Amino acid sequence: KEAQKQIIEARGKAESNAILSASLTSNVLKDKGIEATVKLAESNNSKVIIIGAGDEGMPLILGQ
Repeated sequence: KEAQKQIIEARGKAESNAILSASLTSNVLKDKGIEATVKLAESNNSKVIIIGAGDEGMPLILGQ
């Protein structure tokens, strides 16, 4: 029964990943990156945040 439970869970995760993968676009990923950068910038634990680095202009976080 435990093996059957794990198989069902694995199938559910696989289906979930397929749905998520189909909906992810570069714009969605950039938006998520911006949201994460804002949250980090507002955190008292943030030290240095450089915005717009890299080929895609995604945030690069340095320090800690």
